[in-house]
Amino acid sequence: MSDLEHYYRVLELEPGATLEEVNQAYKDLVFVWHPDRIPKDNLRLQQKAQDKLKAINEAREKLRSLKTKHQTIHHSPPPQEEKPSQTIQKPPKQNSDLSGKDYSRANLSNKDLSGRNLSYANLSGANLSDTFMHKVNLRGANLSEANLFRANLLLADLREANLRATNLIGADLSGADLRGADLTGARIRSGERLLVKLVGTNLAGAIMPDGSIYQ
Repeated sequence: MSDLEHYYRVLELEPGATLEEVNQAYKDLVFVWHPDRIPKDNLRLQQKAQDKLKAINEAREKLRSLKTKHQTIHHSPPPQEEKPSQTIQKPPKQNSDLSGKDYSRANLSNKDLSGRNLSYANLSGANLSDTFMHKVNLRGANLSEANLFRANLLLADLREANLRATNLIGADLSGADLRGADLTGARIRSGERLLVKLVGTNLAGAIMPDGSIYQ
């Protein structure tokens, strides 16, 4: 079996799957195998989950890198003759550092922002539903009135983030750092039922939806 076939098999995909299918398979498998979902006292399963997550991450990065390179080679427009009065501008390279950027009211639904640095970014009122933000840095970010319905924020850094009146219904904040965050008025319940996953979440000093400070 070639390395390429191995990576597809790790993600439970057929060879030739699209980049979108690779990303979706990655999200699904991380959701299943994240160690925070395994009982802490089951050391065997904890180790298995960590090994699975490592293999899943490697497979996704290898396939994404290969497919991005393939698209660049096969889908780039043919070169045009440069005229003296023209200035050719190259598209900006994908950058993981988006700190301080303004994405207020932006539609970022279903995007993959995992590992990005969005510290102190303005995401007020943004649509982040079903967005994958594993290990994203949102420290000090303004997420007031944003829609984070079913967003995946596993191990996200949300220290001192503004989450006032944010919709967090269905969001997964397992292992996230919410120290000092402001969740005043945030939607996390339906009646008495908590609808946000907070397994291993650090809420020390956070302002809770009812205005109380978490001790």
